[in-house]
Amino acid sequence: MFQRCYKKGDLVKTLALIFGSVFLAELGDKTQLATMLYATEKSVRPIHVFIAASAALVFSTLLAVVFGEMVTRVVPARTLKTVAGLVFVAVGIWTIVKT
Repeated sequence: MFQRCYKKGDLVKTLALIFGSVFLAELGDKTQLATMLYATEKSVRPIHVFIAASAALVFSTLLAVVFGEMVTRVVPARTLKTVAGLVFVAVGIWTIVKT
C-alpha cells in the first residue's frame, strides 16, 4: 500500500510538512472546539477526553488515507488536488456570500 521510497532526509521533510499542514488546518476547527467543550465537563476526566479524541482523529485519518489511496488508483492525484482546491474555494465563497 505505501511503497514509496525516500532518499535520506526526504522522509523527515515529508513527515514534517504533513504534520505542519494538518496541525495548522486543525487549529480552531470544530473538532478542536468540541474537544475543548468536553474537557470542561466536570464529570469527565481530561485524560479520557484526550484518549477518545485522539482515537477518533487517528481513525478518521486512517479512513482518509485508505480512501485517498484507493481513489488515486482510479482518478489521477492531480485531478483530485484540482477538484479539492475548487471545492475549498467554492465553500469559502459560499460562506462569504451566505453571511
